[in-house]
Amino acid sequence: MTSIHGHKVLELILSSAPNQSLTELRQLVINNFGADAIYHTCSESDMDLDSLLAFFVARGKVAGDDGALNVDETKICQHH
Repeated sequence: MTSIHGHKVLELILSSAPNQSLTELRQLVINNFGADAIYHTCSESDMDLDSLLAFFVARGKVAGDDGALNVDETKICQHH
C-alpha cells in the first residue's frame, strides 16, 4: 500500500475544510484517501489517520478547539 505524505492532508484541509471539527476533518480525509490509508511525515512513518491527526495537533500544525480546527501554515515545512 502506498503511504500518503502528511503534506497532502494539510493541503487538503487548507483548500477545502477550514474551521471544521476533528470529526469533520477525519471524514474529509477518509473520503479523499480511503479509510485504510497509511500516512507518513518528514519524521514519522506507518501512521493511521488518528495518529497523523494527533501528530499534527501535538506539533501545532492543526490547532483550535474541536469546533473550529485550522492549519497553521507557518508550521508546514516547505521541502516536499
